[in-house]
Amino acid sequence: MTEIISLQDGLLADIARTDTLDEVEALRVGALGKSGVVTALLKTLGAMTPDERKAKGPAIHALRESVTAALAARKAALEQAALDSRLASERIDMTLPADMPPQGSVHPVSQVMDELAEIFADLGFSVATGPEIEDDWRNFTALNIPETHPARAMHDTFYFPDRDVEGRAMLLRTHTSPVQVRTMMGGEPPFRIIAPGRVYRSDSDATHTPMFHQVEGLVIDKGIHLGHLKWTLETFLKAFFEREDIVLRLRPSYFPFTEPSVEVDVGYTLEKGQRIIGGSGDAENGGWMEVLGSGMVHPNVIRNCGLDPDEWQGFAFGTGVDRLAMLKYGMNDLRAFFDGDLRWLRHYGFSALDVPTLSGGVGA
Repeated sequence: MTEIISLQDGLLADIARTDTLDEVEALRVGALGKSGVVTALLKTLGAMTPDERKAKGPAIHALRESVTAALAARKAALEQAALDSRLASERIDMTLPADMPPQGSVHPVSQVMDELAEIFADLGFSVATGPEIEDDWRNFTALNIPETHPARAMHDTFYFPDRDVEGRAMLLRTHTSPVQVRTMMGGEPPFRIIAPGRVYRSDSDATHTPMFHQVEGLVIDKGIHLGHLKWTLETFLKAFFEREDIVLRLRPSYFPFTEPSVEVDVGYTLEKGQRIIGGSGDAENGGWMEVLGSGMVHPNVIRNCGLDPDEWQGFAFGTGVDRLAMLKYGMNDLRAFFDGDLRWLRHYGFSALDVPTLSGGVGA
């Protein structure tokens, strides 16, 4: 018992003397890691007799709890000190002249949206829009997504507590596909549209945010086949990345609203350790990167929208606008798109006068 108390006093003293988070982590590993001293004591409980375990067990568990609490408290104190130091060193200059011209530039997402519109307009597509608050019929059911599909789950979708007048659940759209449904139900074919806009999903990390931007395309006409889809996507990617050596690979996949469905990979090469879109995609000097999901529109979707799938066929595709911006302009963290940091915009932003044109270069 004396040894346990002595060990506890020594560990708590060492924790109190730490000055950095690395030191705290080193002590945590040394005490509570797989080979830590406290962990070793806990492992001895199994070999003890019931009487020994009754005598020493509480003291060993108390040791673990006190060390764990001390480590957490010291880590929190050091993190708070680092934050206080940062806040003390950062300043906002409130003396800037009031008549200073506006600071800022075109956001990369807005730039890419304009680039997409320019490219697809040249291919005969128009831009279609729709509401960001949708009902679950247009967002899921009309798109052949079954009731049991995981995309409908509460942890993936932002639902509203109230229903619409028809009793349908309301939600923040999870993709811009409802715009395709509205287009097919509200007009007469043929259709050639892209549907860019904000979409919402319950996800957040370096490559996912709860709100992001998506563009989807839809073609409905007579005699449409997979070759038309491949040519359209190849032409689009060559214009967007402004390279003629774009190579596509179509992989079979599954989406409820397309059949057959294909994932679209684009070849990239490695230049100075960075991925550059373009090239053959060979394993030695590069590889393949997924950029799009696509496929032939499922007959059930065409039928749900009031059209005859025996007469009309089509293809659809979709990709993230933010992801395209990251690939083209070398950005590595999606969350920075929404931080509102002027320094980031000064680095990645675009002049309002740099309007994308196919003749001058969409990324000019």
